Amino acid sequence: MIAGLLTRRPLTRHAFARHLLAALVALFTIAAAEPVLAQAPNPNPSPASILLAKQILQLKNSTETVYAPLIRGVIEKAKNEFMQTNFMYAKDLNEVAAQLEKQFEPRAAELLAAAARIYAGHFTEAELKQILTWYQSPVGRKALVEEPKAFDQGLAYAGEWGQNFSDEVIAKMREEMKKRGKEI
Repeated sequence: MIAGLLTRRPLTRHAFARHLLAALVALFTIAAAEPVLAQAPNPNPSPASILLAKQILQLKNSTETVYAPLIRGVIEKAKNEFMQTNFMYAKDLNEVAAQLEKQFEPRAAELLAAAARIYAGHFTEAELKQILTWYQSPVGRKALVEEPKAFDQGLAYAGEWGQNFSDEVIAKMREEMKKRGKEI
């Protein structure tokens, strides 16, 4: 995942889906994160809480692993839609897409700011300080390195599992339809 981001290769549909899934999981995780005793999220977290949340998200490399790939993925998707009917413009569309990536790169800051506000709304300032302290600890720093690897491995396993399960369901469906005298 990281190698693909560093080389800025065009995203395949699978890679785009993977980036989009990662982004959605990250945003869902941020939005769903609630302390044990909290009621509804605080819609107006303090500036200090937002700053702490932003620091946490920056330690987690959210911009590089979630927000920038989301922007790149949207641009790639738009380019691919144009390519389907305008394949003879591939060179130009690739150049425009690269230009737009640079142009829209700062928009990742919008996502970071919104995510920090959302994240801060789910925790008290004291809890955010504890979370930040944990991420700055040796085990927290290790988690920052290992969690993305574990997530990628889990996602790869889920993809393989899903394909195997799909094959199993298709075989069972054919078997059941055959019992009914219908070959599919």
